[in-house]
Amino acid sequence: MKKTLLLASFLLVMFSCQKEATKEDIVKYASTITQDDLKEHLYIYSSNEFEGRDTGDPGQKKAVEYIKKQYEELGIPSVIEGNYFQTVPLNMVKTPTVAISANGKSFQYFDDFISLSSAESDKISINEIVYAGYGIDDENYSDYKGLDVKGKVVVVKTGEPQDKDGNNVISGNKEASKWSNGRQSISSKRDAAKENGAKALFFVDDALFQRYAAFFKRREESGNGSRLSLPAKKDESAEMYFFLISDKMGKALVANIEKSSKTGTVNTKFEMDFQTSSEPKPSENVAAIIKGSEKPNEYVVISSHLDHIGIDSAGEVYNGADDDGSGTVAMIEMAEAFKTAAKEGHGPKRSIIFLHVTGEERGLLGSRYYADYDPLVPLANTVADLNIDMIGRIDPKREGDRNYIYLIGSDKLSTDLHNISEEVNKEFLNIELDYKYNAEDDPNRFYYRSDHYSFAKHNVPVIFYFNGTHPDYHQISDTPDKINYDLLENRSKLIFHTAWELANREERIVVDKAAE
Repeated sequence: MKKTLLLASFLLVMFSCQKEATKEDIVKYASTITQDDLKEHLYIYSSNEFEGRDTGDPGQKKAVEYIKKQYEELGIPSVIEGNYFQTVPLNMVKTPTVAISANGKSFQYFDDFISLSSAESDKISINEIVYAGYGIDDENYSDYKGLDVKGKVVVVKTGEPQDKDGNNVISGNKEASKWSNGRQSISSKRDAAKENGAKALFFVDDALFQRYAAFFKRREESGNGSRLSLPAKKDESAEMYFFLISDKMGKALVANIEKSSKTGTVNTKFEMDFQTSSEPKPSENVAAIIKGSEKPNEYVVISSHLDHIGIDSAGEVYNGADDDGSGTVAMIEMAEAFKTAAKEGHGPKRSIIFLHVTGEERGLLGSRYYADYDPLVPLANTVADLNIDMIGRIDPKREGDRNYIYLIGSDKLSTDLHNISEEVNKEFLNIELDYKYNAEDDPNRFYYRSDHYSFAKHNVPVIFYFNGTHPDYHQISDTPDKINYDLLENRSKLIFHTAWELANREERIVVDKAAE
């Protein structure tokens, strides 16, 4: 009889622990996210002690230890058993020594060209190159159709073709596509050449060249010319040589390049001696997990980047309080809220991963490594990524109208995700969700510029939470005293409620807009 009573009591406790959380319960858990706690964390995390958290440097190592300690104290385990750190095997690639000549005319690094790749040392001596027009390979237009560039040196120019009415052929209107939109054109034309098998690509865009060359030259002169890079994948071919070059060099490689749209082989005596060196400079992502009670093999990822840009040549620290100290401490507070719920029997049905990634400021390196090289859980089982990058300040354009947050990407891959985000906000916070930067023609291209994109390109639905830039963005003046802690609290609660719904709803959200 006694055993029967004990069993009945145990089952009663189990049943009560598994009751659905009420709205009051969820609000109670969200209320553990407070201005005071966020402020306490951020004043530590963005202090001079962390030396600007530059990727691979001692300050960044202190940052990951601080994050690890928070999860240990909360009792939230690591994703990798026994290790909160996912090692990201980065290399510090030094500025290469490159000698290039065409038809006997020599060109100079920084004056005529810069390298944008981490290719291995090699020498090339050939008698012809391939001109591939705009370097576009799109379903509506392709410069590579019928053009053999495999293993060859290729030259392409800036811009995209237009019809007689001045509309871009790709889009059918006057809006610039990714093929001619600043920084995105660099990656688009690089990837097209690589996919078609080019050995080397010379991209003629004088405006971009002058801008990037000046920046890289300043870094070189200050002793910071090296750049971090991920290693090549084992199943990948050797990295393509990729150069951004001036108009002057472009005209020397392909005569009449500005007006010519005819692609084909160009007889050119071309020689290149490319010598580079690198050294390992590993960094770390930090990953913790609260296992799901019913669907532990489905995952909601909450992410932010843990790094910033370090110390300047005068020894001044870039504290990065908003970028992205705000996202980092928001995640720690959200983790505490979810852990509090779990202790009271309201753990999430799906697993929640708290992913702090390194190297965002150096090219999304940590999130790229996670998504492209070594996902700690299958991307196919990843329901969504909620990415936080700068949520503690006010865009100067929004002064006097401060109760807002910019949302980017919520509708790109999943209608469900967008609708859930809207409904959760109306029910719990009523913050203005501003989609200004979500537009396809947004010249800032923010959708491609933070860690959520590493997931989105694998068709994982994403939301990027962002307060917009401000005068302290990437400046020494991005300090914790300038954070609006009431807004940081409310925005963190919004993300918590959205993650709660994604983790606990009966059906997984549908990816109805998957991209190729």
